[in-house]
Amino acid sequence: MIVRLCLLVAFLGAKLPLVGTEEDSGPFLTPFPPPLPLNADAHLSPNCSQLTLKLDFSTQVVKHEYIVAFNGYFTAKARSDFISSALRDVDAVKWRIVRRDNPASDYPSDFEVVEIKQDTRNSLLTLQDHPYIKRVTPQRMVLRSLKFTDSGTDGASPCNDTRWVQKWQSWQSSRPLRRTSLSLSSGFWHATGRHSSRRLLRAIPRHVAQILQADVLWQMGHTGSGVKVAVFDTGLSEKHPHFKNVKERTNWTNEKTLDDGLGHGTFVAGVIASMRECQGFAPDSELHIFRVFTNNQVSYTSWFLDAFNYAILKKIDVLNLSIGGPDFMDHPFVDKVWELTANKVIMVSAIGNDGPLYGTLNNPADQMDVIGVGGIDFEDNIARFSSRGMTTWELPGGYGRVKPDIVTYGSGVRGSGLKEGCRSLSGTSVASPVVAGAVTLLASTVLNRELVNPASMKQALIASARRLPGVNMFEQGHGKLDLLRAYQILNSYKPQASLSPSYIDLTECPYMWPYCSQPIYYGGMPTIVNVTILNGMGVTGRIVEKPIWQPYLPQNGDYVDVAVSYSPVLWPWAGYLAVSISVAKKAASWEGIAQGHVMVTVASPAENDSAIGGEMTSTVKLPVKVKIVPTPPRSKRILWDQYHNLRYPPGYFPRDNLRMKNDPLDWNGDHIHTNFRDMYQHLRSMGYFVEVLGAPITCFDASQYGTLLMVDSEEEYFPEEITKLRRDIDNGLSLIVFSDWYNTSVMRKVKFYDENTRQWWMPDTGGANVPALNDLISVWGMAFSDGLYEGDFTLADHDMYYASGCSIARFPEDGIVIAQTLKDQGLEVLKQETAVVENVPVLGLYQTPSDGGGRIALYGDSNCIDDSHRQKDCFWLLDALLQYTSYSMTPPSLTHSKNRLVPPTGTDRPLPQRLEGNHLYRYSKVLEAHLGDPKPRPLPACPHLSWAKPQPLNETAPSNLWKHQKLLSVDMDKVVLPNVRAYRPQVRPLSPGESGAWDIPGGIMPGRYNQEVGQTIPMFAFLGAMVVLSFFVVQLTKAKSKPKRRKPRVKRPLYLQQQQQQQQTPHSGKNPTV
Repeated sequence: MIVRLCLLVAFLGAKLPLVGTEEDSGPFLTPFPPPLPLNADAHLSPNCSQLTLKLDFSTQVVKHEYIVAFNGYFTAKARSDFISSALRDVDAVKWRIVRRDNPASDYPSDFEVVEIKQDTRNSLLTLQDHPYIKRVTPQRMVLRSLKFTDSGTDGASPCNDTRWVQKWQSWQSSRPLRRTSLSLSSGFWHATGRHSSRRLLRAIPRHVAQILQADVLWQMGHTGSGVKVAVFDTGLSEKHPHFKNVKERTNWTNEKTLDDGLGHGTFVAGVIASMRECQGFAPDSELHIFRVFTNNQVSYTSWFLDAFNYAILKKIDVLNLSIGGPDFMDHPFVDKVWELTANKVIMVSAIGNDGPLYGTLNNPADQMDVIGVGGIDFEDNIARFSSRGMTTWELPGGYGRVKPDIVTYGSGVRGSGLKEGCRSLSGTSVASPVVAGAVTLLASTVLNRELVNPASMKQALIASARRLPGVNMFEQGHGKLDLLRAYQILNSYKPQASLSPSYIDLTECPYMWPYCSQPIYYGGMPTIVNVTILNGMGVTGRIVEKPIWQPYLPQNGDYVDVAVSYSPVLWPWAGYLAVSISVAKKAASWEGIAQGHVMVTVASPAENDSAIGGEMTSTVKLPVKVKIVPTPPRSKRILWDQYHNLRYPPGYFPRDNLRMKNDPLDWNGDHIHTNFRDMYQHLRSMGYFVEVLGAPITCFDASQYGTLLMVDSEEEYFPEEITKLRRDIDNGLSLIVFSDWYNTSVMRKVKFYDENTRQWWMPDTGGANVPALNDLISVWGMAFSDGLYEGDFTLADHDMYYASGCSIARFPEDGIVIAQTLKDQGLEVLKQETAVVENVPVLGLYQTPSDGGGRIALYGDSNCIDDSHRQKDCFWLLDALLQYTSYSMTPPSLTHSKNRLVPPTGTDRPLPQRLEGNHLYRYSKVLEAHLGDPKPRPLPACPHLSWAKPQPLNETAPSNLWKHQKLLSVDMDKVVLPNVRAYRPQVRPLSPGESGAWDIPGGIMPGRYNQEVGQTIPMFAFLGAMVVLSFFVVQLTKAKSKPKRRKPRVKRPLYLQQQQQQQQTPHSGKNPTV
């Protein structure tokens, strides 16, 4: 029996497949042919192509051209009549409608491009006053700069043994960066803090579609058939061998060609729908190619608007947009994206390549109705280039939303070459078509296509995503794309509402960073969590009555106060739910965990309901878990002034470091959780509690805080703010100001000029608004100058770098001033001359004379604490200044410094004045237009939160909020994947710390190897042996337990008996004895 058992176990072990080994090739396995070089300068291995593309965008206003948006779709004649009637009474206006020759010209449109030679403000206002005209905005030209760079020896590259060299090929724009890069070189990866361990090394896969197990759906018969997918890029050649179902190619540019002259559009289309070699996700999908960029990398907003209108007309299902930029206030573009998604077009867009800096999300990927995609490498690390959240739309009064929505492979991904063959590219513009292809494939698997819409698809993707360990939500969104789980969710989906994020846990680190980085306490600024409501029931919806706050009494939920604000209308497919969390007064000295949840009911019109006014409703629960600590002492509390920080868009606010010519815009939000993240982390590690002021200075209780921190302020100040700050400092509040450069001559010098459009763009402030800061601190005899300085120096044994900072022009005579020797950068910018200036005052410390008064510290440069372009940090200096302002401890290294200088009186040169004719009032919260100089607006009322009336629950809260939150009405067990033996591509090494569980019924999916699956093989063999052993034991027990009985005698056949008798008879006459 033992021998038989061993043989059976060996037989079972031989029959069990080794997960990850290469089996018989499936129907989609094709070899890689030798690709052709992209150009003569590229030296490639004959076995593969590893082109890596760096792609930058910039935009500029076209002089005299305006986009006139109408309130509906009208014929060309009607549009012309509206404009004519609007401008009829304007004197001496020369205008004409710019002709647009493209496939959309034959259809009604909702906009027109008008050239107005005398583009006076009066003519524009007259246009906007017409009842059928919605908005008039400048026409924009988009320039793209491509650079093919060496991917080097990046481990994520699919051709590990290849070395190649290529010269840079570029098309330089005439203006620095505005639209940011969405495809760039690979090789730089952000460590996610995972542990290192031994792992089984395996070859890196070559087909991204098969890595994500699209072949499982292919063998089920799903290949994207019947789904229309649009690619907005550089076009596609007519006879490319990789594509079999190109339904239509359209050209929206001023070039007379449909072909791709650069290769980026071909690559993107290949990732989505290539049928051979480097296979795409949906080879049978219906491809619609929109050529919106010329070979010179030029496009216009009007081209995109016409192409978007045509996509709506053609009833496109999925649209990939691998471009983006920081301008979320480009109204015609943003409005048209909303209109697209409202027409059930699922838009997938790249989140941007401006990482690892936070606050660098690109539009339109940062919109709620768009699926924003970030990038990871094949080790499941967040790509260094992938942009990070949060969104900055909501600043300064609110808080940003979670973006990206999802991440997937975006480094070393293989796609179609320009004419044939394959090559590899990196960037979020590569990750975007990966998700677009997956979405196209998923849409083809759903029988009832009416259920597929932008909200339901995003719900399926984020609910099925695999969370990456050690990575926060502003880096990974909801996690890594999981195609098979998304298929299961989508095919058991019922229309409903859901939330993103689906829970609020201020104790869960690192995923819930920055919320988990600081506990809350009584008297602090409310913690704001901006939750996105996804409405899969319809394009429009509403919140029924008001959200309900239900604290869990056993978990101290009554110690938390909650206020909720929300979108009055959910359109298109989404809205916001802003949850403000504060601590009740009775918990001022308490420490512990408190829990509760917010109940939200969403209603949408029932499209197919025969009853008039019928609605579909969906109720969702938002669990809330917070850590409460006793209120910290005043000296430990710092208030960050967010209200007076301005950024692009809408105005041109230049960078603080003028050396950074390739990135001239200040667009990261200047928030402690975006480009000042490292400073915030440092202050938390030093034991300080940092809060954000998103309202005027008149709206906080200064007695609660030790220091008010103002960094890189561009906004003006209300007179009431100046008065209150003086009173607060007299009563003990301290102030630290980090300024930046401001020089009107330099501002005129750094304006943008485009040779093609002859358009000037003047900055609205310098790096900081120094004249406004001087108004704020002038009461103490302090002021900054308009000097502009740069240089390295040593202060208190620390190496420092002064990057485009200003100097202190005035300071009280009993204060402490530190000076340094620096270069005059202003002279260099204006006259291209170099000069060294000695004794430049850069740092000042002052104790106010009033009894119990606070202290003031000034420093002329903020770049040393700004993550954007920081070269040498000065966190030590910030620590020293906080010791001075919070504890009145003057740093000996500063008071006894050899660089100490007699405070300047400021009589030798005039103080900086505001730039004449600046347009800051257009973007300011403080100023308003006025005859002559702009004047301050009336002081706005302080924000008032309406705290929800609690409805306590005497029950226990769930312990795991993440796993507790699932999509409603989704039963994944009903959608069982077939246990097929598909082609198993060679797969990547298992990432350390990665969960190997797929949680998919129906057996282990092919094409995936991980440690847990590998460990199941001996387990299966052991279980099989136990089953066989149990079987034999049972049989043996049964045999022994039966009673013994005599076996019946078996009679011999008659012919055998006769034969035996015949043999015995001749020898004896006796019968044989029996």
